[in-house]
Amino acid sequence: MDSNWTPNSGDAPTPSHYTPYSTTPPPAAENQSKKGRGSRMVVPVLIASLLSAGLAAGGTAAIVSQNGGSTTTVVREVSQPSANASSTGAAASTTGSQMSIAQMYAQEGAGVVRVEHSGGLGSGFVIDKEGHILTNAHVVDGAKGPISVSFSNNEKVEAKIVGVDNATDVAVLKVDVPASALTVMPLGSSSDLQVGAPVVAIGNPFGQDRTVTSGIISAMARQIQAPNGFTINGAIQTDAAINHGNSGGPLLDMNGKVIGINSQIDTGGQANAGNVGIGFAVPINLVKQVASELMTGGKAQHAWLGVQLTNVDPTLASQVKIGSDYGAMIAKVTKGSPADKAGLTGSTGEVTIGGQTYAIGGEVVVEANGKKIANVADLQAVVSAGKPGDKLDLTVKTSDGQTKQITVTLGDQPQEPTALAG
Repeated sequence: MDSNWTPNSGDAPTPSHYTPYSTTPPPAAENQSKKGRGSRMVVPVLIASLLSAGLAAGGTAAIVSQNGGSTTTVVREVSQPSANASSTGAAASTTGSQMSIAQMYAQEGAGVVRVEHSGGLGSGFVIDKEGHILTNAHVVDGAKGPISVSFSNNEKVEAKIVGVDNATDVAVLKVDVPASALTVMPLGSSSDLQVGAPVVAIGNPFGQDRTVTSGIISAMARQIQAPNGFTINGAIQTDAAINHGNSGGPLLDMNGKVIGINSQIDTGGQANAGNVGIGFAVPINLVKQVASELMTGGKAQHAWLGVQLTNVDPTLASQVKIGSDYGAMIAKVTKGSPADKAGLTGSTGEVTIGGQTYAIGGEVVVEANGKKIANVADLQAVVSAGKPGDKLDLTVKTSDGQTKQITVTLGDQPQEPTALAG
């Protein structure tokens, strides 16, 4: 998130227990690390070659060691496959016979590429025989001059940017090479993943080409921060070793299918730390949807409600009159957002129970388009499935127990959080 972003005038600080919804930027990384989350630092895993390039990207520079020298990493708190991907056998299923890591590397390793430009080095992978390559948006962010892609024979070719989506940290590149030179990595599904399932990461940590590491899925449905300051929902957490330079590389299941793009690591508060066993990948179902839009029109759109939300806690519901014992409470409404225009209202105060601070007074969404909303994740899923211009029929409960029906016309999420400032 851009550390210079200023909240809307009059907005109160967001309490640490709030779950920020993706349509409104969460607090700055340095604030989050001090508010209920311990000492944390979440960083994109890109190797940047110049300090000036790192600062130009809008983050904080953190020095890491590489072969006795120093490099720079930008620090930020962070569907369907395309027609082209489908035509080349990019699958959307994780079923099939499992492979050993050695078999997987032999079969898929050549599909992982090295992405370089004057400002940094990361990873990427081939998704079709037409030369399309997926990587992270922050890998190509700040590129001045040509972007090159290196294959397993170390030959560099120039890549063109097809599209970049800073809201999901996804970028699509294209290279002009013979189809016979490309190893396509099949795309799987991130909708049915299980915590504890084994996974494999392939990338270029610290410039060590096509390094393979393995681990498990440590958790699902994590939230990480996108390059533009909004939230990416549904991220995959893994303990497979991910380091600077792994950004944009694939996270695979044991069927050899890509289930996510490796994007960030949690360094435990150490700015110059490498892998500590907590890495995050953007889920492939989201990536496929965004990549398809980028390949079709060069831009991806995201439905926007314009709120920050917090779960209705049973402890809170049992002791404070909030209108419902389940649902997603609106903690804050962004001025001028679709939620604001529809008349939704946020919290009016706070209460502390057992040492935990809760928002109170905000309307609680309990149903959206006929679906029960049990928690924040349910409402996020409904909004994310929509498109700008779609109608969202909400059933909300007020703190005095009234039930209201409110229709919101979803907007197009701003490209940068600065669009919401002042």
